[in-house]
Amino acid sequence: MFHLSIVERIKKKGTDALELYSIIIFLIVSILFFSLISSDFFSLRVFQSMAFQLPELGLLTLAMLIPIISGGLNLSITFSANICGLSTAFLIKSYLPDFGVLTVFLAFTVGIVVGIFVGALIGLIIAYVGAHPILVTLGAMIFLRGLGETITHGGDISGMPEVFNTIGNSLMLGIPIPLYIFLAASVVTFYIMQYTKIGFSIYMVGSNPDAASYSGINTKHILVFVYSLSGALAGLAGVLMLSRFNSVRIGHGYSYLLITILACFLAGANPFGGFGRIIPLVIGLISLQVIASGMNLMGASQYLVTAMWGGFLIIVMMLRSPFLKKN
Repeated sequence: MFHLSIVERIKKKGTDALELYSIIIFLIVSILFFSLISSDFFSLRVFQSMAFQLPELGLLTLAMLIPIISGGLNLSITFSANICGLSTAFLIKSYLPDFGVLTVFLAFTVGIVVGIFVGALIGLIIAYVGAHPILVTLGAMIFLRGLGETITHGGDISGMPEVFNTIGNSLMLGIPIPLYIFLAASVVTFYIMQYTKIGFSIYMVGSNPDAASYSGINTKHILVFVYSLSGALAGLAGVLMLSRFNSVRIGHGYSYLLITILACFLAGANPFGGFGRIIPLVIGLISLQVIASGMNLMGASQYLVTAMWGGFLIIVMMLRSPFLKKN
């Protein structure tokens, strides 16, 4: 079996703790800054607004993190989400106009299954053809975009049943339902990555695929699983976006793509694979959402917020580059 040495384990735990403490401090500083700038920042309205916006970005970021840990990248997550949303919308409007809870259950099932199918195809090409993940997922992104535009003729599909829209726009105990879904997905992903053999194998493949293969890990199967899981999370995000906005078109959420990469690296993921944790990622996402909401309260445009996020990515990678070179 492939095991880390004791020194490597201690160093790894220390690095994980440092990443976690850093992102927590970043979150606290962000909250304090915007609470001083705006007296409305600590209002229930602002909290609920952030809680409604976070889940779809959070699910897409989880879908990006797993491939990054494995040493790859998935540039097709947003268009995978849109194709899953389009498939779900077509099913509902054609065959399940209003069957109550059954409509909701089947809608989410279809979205996740389509996402798994798309992700598995990408994983099979990467694992068995040997093509680079960036090129494969870039090709998948272009293909899915063209396919979606062909199906919809550049338009959208809208008019979902009320029971389905309730999932994306309702509160439970004062907290948006989509946030519960995101937190549940985060817990499941955390468990897979931290407490299962396949999660351990994903980290090993990202750290050193040759050593992982020599230790008995089927790296091809692991890569197919990685992109299938990524597709499932993207599919769940696509269905949530459909439920929240009551419509779907190819291109919804495209601006999230680079933000998901930023969030992964902000949370300590290594661009070369092998490192990345779920808990720092969730905290990092909350930090980015706090910055976006705080800037909105200050009257800043979304374009300025996007520019700031890009600046954060450059700064984070500059600060972490000495560590990456040592590893």
